[in-house]
Amino acid sequence: MNQEEILSLYSMPAASPSYGRPPCRFINREFFTICYESDPALIRQAVPEPLKPDGSNTVLYEWIKMPDSSGFGSYEESGIVIPCTFDGEPCNFTAQMYLNNGPAILGGREIWGFPKKWGHPSLEVKETETLTGTLHYNDILVAMGTMPFKYNVLDDKAVAGAIARTQVNLKLIPDVDGSLKIAQLTAYNLEDIVVKGAWSGPARLSLIPHVNAPVADLPVKACIGGKHYIADLTLPYARVLHDYLN
Repeated sequence: MNQEEILSLYSMPAASPSYGRPPCRFINREFFTICYESDPALIRQAVPEPLKPDGSNTVLYEWIKMPDSSGFGSYEESGIVIPCTFDGEPCNFTAQMYLNNGPAILGGREIWGFPKKWGHPSLEVKETETLTGTLHYNDILVAMGTMPFKYNVLDDKAVAGAIARTQVNLKLIPDVDGSLKIAQLTAYNLEDIVVKGAWSGPARLSLIPHVNAPVADLPVKACIGGKHYIADLTLPYARVLHDYLN
């Protein structure tokens, strides 16, 4: 390979790229999100400056099922999102993510800085009536959430607006000597959103302590409620919100 050929590549390994080139289109992407109250000091510790927790003392625990995603394939995901502000503007900080798909882990970390680790999430309807999300790590159950299936109908436009909210990641990539080569807050906004159904209802969430999947480090004080929606959307490239090395 000459230099021009090398610089035209977009992911490793050169012989067989690990993921497709963004933007990525997701069809029938299914979300289950539980909003809960947690400890404000622990929330502050989990949020990197200059982001600020939005003061609500709430955390979003989510499951996402992605049966049809260009460049990544079919997979499921689970993790923690914290409502924040950046220079006074609302945003969501993604604190933890666990999923069962190699290309999505590699591409997510290398491009957008998603905090992705291998895990085994599942989102399904149990016994015809209960939307149920689980996360297993090392074959151990570390999270379970439940909500009545399609309980209250939500406004599609309001849900699309929430999906389009600015999302922020902490991207950390080392240089060959172990020092940080990239230390950034990255931001993106999902695009071309088509909501196909959205519902809300009461919810319950159980988080179990695990050293390598520390979802329980933001403990549940009270469940506020759940949301369930299905949408088509596009994940574009990100932008740098803050560079810690400059």
